[in-house]
Amino acid sequence: MPDKNKKDDISKLSFEQAIKELGSIVGKIEQGEIPLQDSLTQYERGMALIKHCQAILKKAEKRIEKISQPEQPEAQE
Repeated sequence: MPDKNKKDDISKLSFEQAIKELGSIVGKIEQGEIPLQDSLTQYERGMALIKHCQAILKKAEKRIEKISQPEQPEAQE
């Protein structure tokens, strides 16, 4: 069940929070600050954060497309 809690935890993050955490994870892995097993765990979380950010961006893109579409005139009978 811990994995489900982590995923739920990620789903509640804003885009900015997820990007900030992702940057922190990348920094730790690149600097070798954490053991290999922890690096793998952090990598998995990082991938989940990336997917979360992609989903947020996709929603925003769809919203922008919807807003940008010109109004369709109502059909006249």
